[in-house]
Amino acid sequence: MSIAASDVKALRERTGAGMMDCKKALVETEGNLESAVDLLRKKGLAAAAKKAGRIASEGVVQAYIHQGSRIGVLVEVNCETDFVARNEQFQELARNISMQIAAANPSWVRREDVPKDVLAREMTIYKEQAQASGKPEQVIEKIATGKLEKFYGESCLVEQKYIKDDKQTVTDLLRAQISKLGENLSIRRFVRFEVGEGLEKRQDNLAEEVAKAVS
Repeated sequence: MSIAASDVKALRERTGAGMMDCKKALVETEGNLESAVDLLRKKGLAAAAKKAGRIASEGVVQAYIHQGSRIGVLVEVNCETDFVARNEQFQELARNISMQIAAANPSWVRREDVPKDVLAREMTIYKEQAQASGKPEQVIEKIATGKLEKFYGESCLVEQKYIKDDKQTVTDLLRAQISKLGENLSIRRFVRFEVGEGLEKRQDNLAEEVAKAVS
């Protein structure tokens, strides 16, 4: 079937995949853009998995200061070679991740980083909530596990919804760039500063304001 160049371009912008890969995906899905995105993501998963074991010790430390200088972020994003570290697309990825941290305020990079005592406390709370609501014992564990997954999605950077496209997660964003740049990429660590953090102060919607500004 005939595929419009504008559709190929749109798919490329959504996924970061090559032009020919985008065209093939659209042909396979009969021109359905969303199905083509899903198809390329599945292929991207396979490509990323092959590269996941490769050492990524190059990269950049990206800084982001939000307008008004009330929130600041430093994040280390790694790649395999200095060549890719200098690539504009990789540097843009690092900038986008720093803005994600400013807006979404994650506590950890990935779920493996969450301390065991924090997980135990969260599970205890979720189970007690389910019990208090009168849920049957046989479903309490399932309810608590489901809430824990939501906790990961809110608190762990790579599992958060991407602020510029909530149809994908930060992990999806990384995998798309791995497929395009041909190297293993990872987020190693970050620190986020907010003026007055930890001090008694008025409650406001600063994080929400940042999210709107950078999305």
